[in-house]
Amino acid sequence: MLSELLQLNLFAFFLVFFRVGTVMMLLPGFSAAYINIRMRLIIALGMTLMLTPLLLDILPVMPDSALALTLLIIAEVIIGLVIGLTMRILLGALQTAGTLIALVSSLANALIQDHIAEQQSSLLSAFLGTLGVVLLFVTDMHHQMIRAVVESYVLFQPGQSLPFDDFSELLSRRVADSFRLGVQLASPFIVISIIFNSGMGILGRLMPALPVFFFAMPLLTLTQIVLLGAALSTMLLYFLERFEDGMFVFLGP
Repeated sequence: MLSELLQLNLFAFFLVFFRVGTVMMLLPGFSAAYINIRMRLIIALGMTLMLTPLLLDILPVMPDSALALTLLIIAEVIIGLVIGLTMRILLGALQTAGTLIALVSSLANALIQDHIAEQQSSLLSAFLGTLGVVLLFVTDMHHQMIRAVVESYVLFQPGQSLPFDDFSELLSRRVADSFRLGVQLASPFIVISIIFNSGMGILGRLMPALPVFFFAMPLLTLTQIVLLGAALSTMLLYFLERFEDGMFVFLGP
């Protein structure tokens, strides 16, 4: 009897860990490369240890065949990937906005290693991405992300068939929403750049001897930096609202 109970608990623990651990590999802030792998593993194991007793009633019994067990594990990993990718895609709106702002501000060549995107990107993209992750933790949005992982067991109970059509539609919509949000955040800078460059073009036609490019680019960069300082708080607050809206698909009432 004791051995059966021990096997059941171990099976339930690892079944929960497969979903939680997969989410932790992609969740913004928790999956960053600058966080020690052991710390990420400890966080995932700690969450699994807390959730397993709460989920025992909805977890399936251990399958008899190895094939059924493998399919069950793969399903849990897929659910974790969908949840983690959704959060990562939503955060990508800041990278999109930063790239567009750098492009219209003549700062696209100022590259830096982006620890959030885990690749080389523009300075403004890395700046906005870092600010976004900091704000997620300052505003306790990471609690909502963890809650989304817990609520996912109500939406996608282990052992049930996966809605692959809904998953593909969800991810495609989140990619479109993330890109649209990035363009919306960068739209003031794009408008200012179009107006400024149009004015400089007209000025260059009226005064051919004037070295427009010599003073126009520094002035444009300065204008965009001032605009960024003025609009930064509004941009980030709007991003937080859209990020929270994007998580509602996993959150219960």
